[in-house]
Amino acid sequence: MQKKHLPEIESVVDLCLGKDPYWDAWVLHFMTENNLEHSVAPDENASPEQIRFMVDLQENQVFVPCSDWMFRNLLDTELTPELLDEYRQQWRTLARLVRDHVPDTYTRKKIIALSRHKFGQTLEGAFVIPSRLFKRLITIFLAFSAEEDPFRTRRQTRNRRAARFMKSPALSRFLNACPDTALKCSRIQDLRWELDLLELKRLFCLSTWEEIWKQDGFAPSEGDLQRQIDLPCPEFDAVFSRVLGPDRSKGIKILYLPESSGAVLFDLKIIRALIRQGHRVTLAFKEGFFLDAPTFWDCEEDPVLGDALGAALRMPARQASKNELLKAQRENSLLLISDGSRERLNFYRTSVTFARAWKESDLVIAKGEPNYRRLIRNSHNFSRDVLTMHRDEQGGLRLHFKEKSSRAYKITESMILDKAESLIQEMRRSRLSGKQVMFYSAVVGSIPGQTKVAIEVLNTFVSFLRRKHEGLFVINPAEHFEPGMDGDDLMFMWEKVQRSGVIDIWRFQTVSDIEKSFELMDRKIPSVWNGKDATFSTGCTKEMNIALDMQKSHPELQIMGPSPEKFFRRREYGLGKFFDESIDRN
Repeated sequence: MQKKHLPEIESVVDLCLGKDPYWDAWVLHFMTENNLEHSVAPDENASPEQIRFMVDLQENQVFVPCSDWMFRNLLDTELTPELLDEYRQQWRTLARLVRDHVPDTYTRKKIIALSRHKFGQTLEGAFVIPSRLFKRLITIFLAFSAEEDPFRTRRQTRNRRAARFMKSPALSRFLNACPDTALKCSRIQDLRWELDLLELKRLFCLSTWEEIWKQDGFAPSEGDLQRQIDLPCPEFDAVFSRVLGPDRSKGIKILYLPESSGAVLFDLKIIRALIRQGHRVTLAFKEGFFLDAPTFWDCEEDPVLGDALGAALRMPARQASKNELLKAQRENSLLLISDGSRERLNFYRTSVTFARAWKESDLVIAKGEPNYRRLIRNSHNFSRDVLTMHRDEQGGLRLHFKEKSSRAYKITESMILDKAESLIQEMRRSRLSGKQVMFYSAVVGSIPGQTKVAIEVLNTFVSFLRRKHEGLFVINPAEHFEPGMDGDDLMFMWEKVQRSGVIDIWRFQTVSDIEKSFELMDRKIPSVWNGKDATFSTGCTKEMNIALDMQKSHPELQIMGPSPEKFFRRREYGLGKFFDESIDRN
């Protein structure tokens, strides 16, 4: 593509589709070359709705998982010295892996040769995000080396070194030492917070001191230990007081992203301190091998890490429902999940569980320079406050805070439950007045581009039912939408209502219902609506499962509409939406 056809781009937030056909083609080419396009590989990449759980995106805006600096280099398709250095770092890491973990000469040469073809192809175009190149090279290495996790022992060794250091008397003395200067406070809670803040600062300093787990038998002098524990970080007190300070009436939910093994032992110390302060933490490990990053399965194979995690609930599900996740967070102060990937933080490859954990959190704490680049040096705003911590090249402690988007609004669990309870009470009052309660499940977002029409069809038919039937209280889901609620929130709320045991009749939209609606609106039925009914909605499919489950304990519940068998062609409803555009034909 000729460069003259491309618009000027200053940052990744400028990526929007629908204005320039050449630009749209370039963006699609870029996304497919990096294997990030959901429409091309829906089983591998998160949907736009899932991405919006984490990133504040305008209509037609595209998210790219790299820093602004990286994207500008890739946009120019010029192999700058800086970009070449990034590629070479990935190659050197791959070459060391092959050299150290593939003893067979023939296999080693084959892996290197194949990887060199991929590497050379990348250099010719300078179009692939370096971390995506590394993912491809690692996949080749794992496929041909028969190695499932070449760093398993290395990670265990680093955790063991960190655990040994943590037990040293010198560390305990310095970590728990009272401050030299008198703390300034006027309230007991302020004094308590200053001590908590001091403890967090010391633990964060230790959690980024790599020599602890990289050197065997590490034994620093008291002077070195004092210097490391007291590393300057001028913004630390102000930022942490803002997000966790003593004036908060209750604890918050924190999603914690560690960087590496060894450090994770100190991360768990930090997490225990946060839990003691009243917060709840979800800790996200990698799904599989990604160098030194702790994996979800390490806790099963590494007794040191397993002991440090203690009674933390481990949730291996990649697609935990909102209900399941909230229940786990409610009942456990520390929850361990997988981010669903084996690469640097990439929202397109994270699991549904991770996306929901991000959405349900109040604060994301991300350790390490790679997370800093992905979250802070990317101009996009996120749906939650983000705090990163890493060491710079000179060994200084660097903290960065990015406030959530001003457009982001969190619908809390208590808000949803309050709304559900008010609906249940209204249903009970209707019952007491002698009315029957009907819940009407219908297509809403199942036909792309037809949501507005679907709501009009739904409202028209419910109005018809209310006029036609005496003594009938009809619940129309379209009448109870709250600004800021997405499909995930609505499905969670409606499940609470649907499992209340107060529904007498559960009606599912039929073809004849839709035809009647268009007749009442005095309009022809659009071709896209021909033959449609509730079975074309994966949200309704989920609701049919609930209805059948409730009928077991409430046999008097009457279910009307298409037969249940017609629903179960559908997969689980899409994240943040009500539809899944394909039918499972297996």
